[in-house]
Amino acid sequence: MGQTIILSFLGGVMGGNALPHFVRGITRERYPNMTGNGPVTNFISGWAGLVLAVLLVCWAHADRHPVWAFGSAAFGVLLIGLFHAGPGAFGRREPQRTGPANETPRSA
Repeated sequence: MGQTIILSFLGGVMGGNALPHFVRGITRERYPNMTGNGPVTNFISGWAGLVLAVLLVCWAHADRHPVWAFGSAAFGVLLIGLFHAGPGAFGRREPQRTGPANETPRSA
């Protein structure tokens, strides 16, 4: 059961961390990442993280202890989500977006 709990937790953390990188990558937005902040590196990191998360959950044999597997994976997603919502990957906030919606109208 210990293997199920640990691997499911790690799968939850990995999947929860991979999701924002994957989403930022496919929407062509920059996001802090160890391998570079561009969309392509975020997409690749997110994709690899999701694949690894699925492998970890498979290796956890979640079917043997489904309640423990679900609970520990959910707890892992919760923790990494709080991390991303709080200090973030590098302890700094994303810069404010600029564009037509954020520009002030000019007077004539």
